[in-house]
Amino acid sequence: MKLEVCNLYHIYNRGINKQVVFHSSENYLYFIKKMRLSLMPVCNILCYTLMPNHFHILIEATQESIITKKSGIIEIQAVSYAIQQMQSGYTKGINKQLNRTGSLFTQNVKCKCLNDESGVNYGITCFHYIHQNPWVAGLVKKIEDWEFSSFRDLAGCRNGTLVNKKRAFELMELNAEKLYKESYERINPDKFKYLK
Repeated sequence: MKLEVCNLYHIYNRGINKQVVFHSSENYLYFIKKMRLSLMPVCNILCYTLMPNHFHILIEATQESIITKKSGIIEIQAVSYAIQQMQSGYTKGINKQLNRTGSLFTQNVKCKCLNDESGVNYGITCFHYIHQNPWVAGLVKKIEDWEFSSFRDLAGCRNGTLVNKKRAFELMELNAEKLYKESYERINPDKFKYLK
């Protein structure tokens, strides 16, 4: 993946064979810690949701995102390196906890650029899609009931510091008073086909 400064990216991956990757609350919190240590310093995290067998993160690329780093014999951008570190660090921890070996996530992390020449703000569609995941999947009755997403922070129910709330509200053209209501509106699947 080759990122460009100021573009928005939807980053997501899942467990191999769709297997569960988060087995307990502690696992989710451990992954969030890895996001904070690896990913947060190299981009603006705008929102995220961790699901039992996959994760979604919406970021804005910054100057720090595109700095190149050595990974083995190749050079990759800082965000790619951070995602590698985040996933491999989490995998090592889970492998130790569960007395297992091998990969936990699929090899290729998906990273979709949301910037479009047409002027359509796909960022807001992705933002709501990410937060709606647990609700649509039937894991919770209300979006705000899912503890392992940034929705509570952005809706003002929790004072988390992982997401850049100011940038999220600016880039998504969000209104704090309307956020809750807008978050419950269904996404038109034709509007954002690649998320299927």
